[in-house]
Amino acid sequence: MDAHVSPSRVAGRARAPPSKSYTHRAILAAGYGAGTTVTDPLDSADPRATGRAVEAFGGEVTWVGGDDADDRDADSAEGGATAVEVAGFAGRPGTPDDVIDCANSGTTMRLVTAAAGLTNGLAVLTGDGSLRSRPQGPLLDAVADLGGRAESTRRNGQAPLVVGDAMGSGTVAIPGDVSSQFVTALLMAGAVTDEGIEVDLETELKSAPYVEITREVLADFGVDSERTETGFRVHGGQTYAADEYAVPGDFSSMSYLLAAGAVAAADGEAVVVEGARPSAQGDSAIVDVLDRMGADIEWDEDAGEITVRASSLSGVEVDVGDTPDLLPTIAVLGAVADGETRIVNAEHVRYKETDRVAAMAESLEKLGAEVTEEPDALIVHGGDSALSGATVHGRGDHRLVMALAVAGLVADGETTVTGAEHVDVSFPGFFETMAALGADVSVA
Repeated sequence: MDAHVSPSRVAGRARAPPSKSYTHRAILAAGYGAGTTVTDPLDSADPRATGRAVEAFGGEVTWVGGDDADDRDADSAEGGATAVEVAGFAGRPGTPDDVIDCANSGTTMRLVTAAAGLTNGLAVLTGDGSLRSRPQGPLLDAVADLGGRAESTRRNGQAPLVVGDAMGSGTVAIPGDVSSQFVTALLMAGAVTDEGIEVDLETELKSAPYVEITREVLADFGVDSERTETGFRVHGGQTYAADEYAVPGDFSSMSYLLAAGAVAAADGEAVVVEGARPSAQGDSAIVDVLDRMGADIEWDEDAGEITVRASSLSGVEVDVGDTPDLLPTIAVLGAVADGETRIVNAEHVRYKETDRVAAMAESLEKLGAEVTEEPDALIVHGGDSALSGATVHGRGDHRLVMALAVAGLVADGETTVTGAEHVDVSFPGFFETMAALGADVSVA
């Protein structure tokens, strides 16, 4: 499917979907426990993959309030559930009867890899072509160092993976600059081992706020964890317990709505984004980024609302070491802003659903922007850019699709973004939300 976006002015109120990061962690935490109702979940393809993994380990997962989970396409944007009822596997995952298909969800694969390491037997994890190209080696090494079996079938550190043989407790050293999800996976699994797991970081931790999200969820489920001088520690013998867990709104998804308001809000009007309550999400940094660029933006934290109006933006430097998912949004803002926008500390952003640094450079250039790509940076020369409609490829990456759709609001002529269906990974109904705000957008 393709999205067709024409120059538009937007205004009104919108609510971004619940956080994908919190939904993943809450479903798996509930799986480690006995029984939890997760309310306000993100009902999309990736969290559904985590739910299927919990079922593969012996839990039961029921999506409530939308279309029946057995009848609904996991990539559908329609019929989203309002809750997930999880009957967990009470601390120890059972050996799956079949292969666990993580689809396109890197979070699912990494979190589930450590869970699979606890099984007495072996679990096989795979996913789509994109997921099978993403690095898993450091996590496999950690599971093996803890006494489990962890192998890549192609011996290249990528899925398909074979994991199991009841890994135990201990201390492991892993790099921090590949994925914070390795730390998350080990902390979540470590709580139910006999003596816990300590993770020593060999390099600087990138995307650090995502580990704080994990620790926040662990605490809400009654599991203690702590920072150490060299990394993180979770003590063993703990029990996951929460009758109910409410998922907060997702700032990664809010970034597209806020960017749309900043570049294309109607004269004298604003875009108001609801559900923006403070949490450990690093991507709430988008508010500060927009403020530094000169946007007319206000965050009422008590009400959980952010109001943004069209503004003249100026380029800034943004370090995305902790906020890799914001790179596509910031790159689009930079193409509209005056001056130069430097997005730095971005090498790890190349290991997402696609190489987002290269993909955004290529797409913005097709739209008429002047861009310089460096190994760990993306520089957008906004003062030298004039966006014109073109066909750009979403590369199967939900964040690219949404960011490029925002660019289409201010490009001269029609912009076509391929792979529009991939927004369902994190923001089902994104294009409907944009249309409700006044965007001239169609999907076919």
